[in-house]
Amino acid sequence: MAEHSSLITKTKCYHCGDAVEQTPYVLNDHQFCCLGCQTVYQILNENDLQSYYRYNSHPGKSQQAQKEDLSYLDEPNIVAKLVDYQDDEIAVITFYVPAIHCSSCIWLLENLFKLNPSVKSSKVDFMKRQASITFSKDEISLKELVQLLHNIGYDPKITLQDVVKEGKKINQNGLISKITVAGFCFGNSMMISFPEYFGMAEFEREYSAFFGYMNLAFGVPVLLYSASDYFRSAWYSLKQRRLNLDVPLALGIFVLFFRSALEILTQSGAGFIDTLCSLVFFILIGKWVQERTYYHISFERDYRSYFPVAVTVLNEEVEKPTPIADLKVGNRILVRNNEIIPADAILLKGDALVDFSFVTGESKPITKTLGEVVYAGGRQTGGAIELEVVKAVSQSYLTKLWNNESLKAYERKFETFVGVISKYFTVALVSIALLAAIFWILGSAPDRAWAAFTAVLIIACPCALALSSPFTLSAALSIFDRNKMYIKNTSAIEQMAAIDTVVFDKTGTISSPSASTMCFEGNLSKLERDLLYSLCRNSNHPLSREIIKWLGPSSILPIKEYEEFVGKGQSASYLDYRIMVGSALFTNVKYSEVEGSVVYVVVNEIVKGVFTLEQSWREGLNEVIGALKKNYELHLISGDNERRAEALRLIFPSNATLLFNQTPNDKLLKIDGWQKEGRNVCMLGDGLNDAGALRKADLGIAVSDDINNFSPGCDAILDGVSFEKLPDFFAFSKDAVKVIKMSFVISLLYNVIGISFAVQGTMSPLFAAILMPISTVTIISFTSLMTRWYGKKRSLI
Repeated sequence: MAEHSSLITKTKCYHCGDAVEQTPYVLNDHQFCCLGCQTVYQILNENDLQSYYRYNSHPGKSQQAQKEDLSYLDEPNIVAKLVDYQDDEIAVITFYVPAIHCSSCIWLLENLFKLNPSVKSSKVDFMKRQASITFSKDEISLKELVQLLHNIGYDPKITLQDVVKEGKKINQNGLISKITVAGFCFGNSMMISFPEYFGMAEFEREYSAFFGYMNLAFGVPVLLYSASDYFRSAWYSLKQRRLNLDVPLALGIFVLFFRSALEILTQSGAGFIDTLCSLVFFILIGKWVQERTYYHISFERDYRSYFPVAVTVLNEEVEKPTPIADLKVGNRILVRNNEIIPADAILLKGDALVDFSFVTGESKPITKTLGEVVYAGGRQTGGAIELEVVKAVSQSYLTKLWNNESLKAYERKFETFVGVISKYFTVALVSIALLAAIFWILGSAPDRAWAAFTAVLIIACPCALALSSPFTLSAALSIFDRNKMYIKNTSAIEQMAAIDTVVFDKTGTISSPSASTMCFEGNLSKLERDLLYSLCRNSNHPLSREIIKWLGPSSILPIKEYEEFVGKGQSASYLDYRIMVGSALFTNVKYSEVEGSVVYVVVNEIVKGVFTLEQSWREGLNEVIGALKKNYELHLISGDNERRAEALRLIFPSNATLLFNQTPNDKLLKIDGWQKEGRNVCMLGDGLNDAGALRKADLGIAVSDDINNFSPGCDAILDGVSFEKLPDFFAFSKDAVKVIKMSFVISLLYNVIGISFAVQGTMSPLFAAILMPISTVTIISFTSLMTRWYGKKRSLI
């Protein structure tokens, strides 16, 4: 008989806002979920930093997670690679701090000097979630500084990639400079052009020529500097014998300037410099909006961000933290509970219970015997073990898996809506302009041919079309962000809208690593339940806490001779009873068919039952599959075994393919097969074993319960708490593309109106100055409002 634990929410922690599940810790009439949160509050209170709680309710981060070993930060060669600058007195280091999320965080981190005077200054970049700290090397070490951040709940994320200091950095400074120049010239040009708008130029003729030259002066930097990227892109596009949207944009900008310069220099007209400046300014704003991304999330991580910075090497029983790069074959290393095994090694000492789910997809931890090879990438879930390295880190199974050709990035042949339209737009625009010119040359007014030709190219310049896509998709991006779906760039939203096949991984994707169900097989009397409760309440081990939840309210017995053996189990005595709880080896269970996270209960040497911990399905899985199967073909590919296959067949539709025991290459080949059948495939995975499939798929979504932890290279990262919103995300992506198409129709209507005047060769600067900004503002307003409306319709706002 199997029973399941239940969770009762009582109140919220004053520090982090998490539910207080057990007996709360209380201080100054405030309740806390754990001793860690209470300690952080106490530290802030003792240092007169209570204002931290005034700016936001529950601003802190839960302190229930296990703290990492920081001994490697005492090594000078590691410190030298981490710091940005150091001399004999001070050092400067920039930390990535995932916990930064509100104004309280900024306030506290910029007041670190009040907690420790050795911190000279600290500045926070909220968008990047980075804290740059200057500290005195003689007064506080790097390890002590990190420990200070740990103590107040702002653990910095330090990975091997921080040591290597590689990665793609987005720099928009050049674009912002071009926007600044265009904006400055736009504002001044509009001001100078006001007399022309109101017909005052006739009265101020002696100034109109001067103002015309000033306007021309403002147009030159806009043409040569602000719009330079569009000319380069158009030239490159023509060299490649293809047409993108930058071709008509560059053509329109050039014709605007050329005709304006001609009219101003010959004193035959006022020109269109104000229209030119406004056009360039708005399309640059659109480009800036489109290129915005999530500075604090990496979509291109590799195995190095999964590995620790250093590992503990044993030399004649002396422990020394050693950088991963310095690890050699033959080194004896110590791997503690919850640490990553950095290289292929032989188990020499201890009980290895290794979780390889991130590498292989198999959810059950695997027991290793002495002398057996343990592959890199596994996480030790038992007590400390000692191993001897048999392969260098660069030659390990994990590194080979990552560098395998099957995991290379694949070029996707996806065309956005604007990309498709731009092929025909340029041809249609030039054709209309030529036809207008020919009509007037062959007609009664050949002198209008030039005016008609240039007017068509000016008024039909696809400014509104160029703005519809970036403003729609950036508005959609912010709505996805609000719902904890982090998409790499705006084009990925259009890719998402084109998907017709969705493929799921199992372990960590549709099952939740953070939500487990404790099951018990066996029978316990009331006394035995009380005895078990009294034993487990003494341990802080996660499995002990799960057993406490499963047992519920119980009587506390005065047990004696309590002992806990880390990673093995615990035991105690009460009257004539001797109770042992732990692994098969610890409790002397002779034979076990159950693998992984199992806990045996033995009373007076009689096995009373066994607890097993199974990952639960993510909340709302049935609803997600039920909603998606109406519009998408669904499949499941898992590296895990088939032990829960029957339950999955009840959840997935009958035509779904369910594959188990799949290698990373198997997954990739299956995705490739569906694509060859003409399917647009989205892959949802979480581990290294999904990396190839995520890159090969038309859209790769990494599901993660902590977006700041390692996840494979992908197009989007979905926070596990938003998994049940997946059908709404897919539907909303289609809505966003629908808004782009509707805004294109509006843009087309403006162009029809404008061209009808332009072909007559009588377009005035006032007409252009009014129509083009109005069309631009209309498109921006329409796309923003409609995108928000669809967001509300999908319950995402």
